[in-house]
Amino acid sequence: MQDSRVSALAGNRGKTFRQIILDNSAFLLMIAIPVVYVIIFSYIPMGGVILAFKNYKYRLGILGSPWVGLNNFKFFFISGAAGRTIRNTLLYNTAFIVLGMFTEVVFAIILNELRGRGFKRTAQSLMLLPFFISWVVVSSIVYSIISYEHGLLNNIITAFGGSPVNVYAKPTAWPFIMVFLRLWKGAGYGCIIYLANITSIDPEIYEAAEIDGANIWQKTRSITLQHLRSTMVIMLLLAMGGMFRGDFGMFYQMVKNNGVLLPYTDIIDTFVFRALLSSADVGMSAASGLFQSLLCLITILSANFVVTKIDPDYALF
Repeated sequence: MQDSRVSALAGNRGKTFRQIILDNSAFLLMIAIPVVYVIIFSYIPMGGVILAFKNYKYRLGILGSPWVGLNNFKFFFISGAAGRTIRNTLLYNTAFIVLGMFTEVVFAIILNELRGRGFKRTAQSLMLLPFFISWVVVSSIVYSIISYEHGLLNNIITAFGGSPVNVYAKPTAWPFIMVFLRLWKGAGYGCIIYLANITSIDPEIYEAAEIDGANIWQKTRSITLQHLRSTMVIMLLLAMGGMFRGDFGMFYQMVKNNGVLLPYTDIIDTFVFRALLSSADVGMSAASGLFQSLLCLITILSANFVVTKIDPDYALF
């Protein structure tokens, strides 16, 4: 890697900046659209952070609106819901990351072990299909299954002489429902990365292990998982960057405004959205977003620091 960088730098010696641009125009064109996209939708909106410290007035604009210091941050903490929403967001994302990674790796290994080409493609397509279904549709499907009056589940229970169950009045059941739905919807898409990594492993390594008498589990543990370790660490670090950001579409569509379920399903994003529906205070929304970003920054820096102490090669930076 170092030799290739040195040779690349040596090849640009004596060339003007314009010549270097022309020589690498194809590569620059390939990254032009992603770079422009990130600048427009990620960097330019950072200027809106100033709204977190202002009492925004439409007629005055962003710069003309009066400063209010940290007052916009107060509503979140004095509302009494700060601890609950932070706890729910953290616990849900922890479950999504840990169980999601485990499920994705398991599915990738299973798909790699399948020998029937047609069956393998069919299974992968069926696993990938839920990812493209919107949460609006998923919420309708779930409602038709667990609805108290007309749900499929209660129809089956009553057909066998049992009493119907009102799942929408049982908040303790919803953490399991949410985790299951997230795994069902995202595991098929997430396993593609690990499956691509597995297929890049040299088959001769597996053949050598078979000659030595290794079984499937031993090959998986000593070869497959070892090759996946770096990818798993990187994916874990990237996921932890959004530890305090919830999937708004999922939580809002599944729960709506059911107050009974909010103690177990309300996250920071949905709480702020409901607060904005009643107050329309843009400053509160900006303050909440900035607060989430700071928590995510602390999380990813802490996780990356731990990784650098264990194995610097796996760190993001």
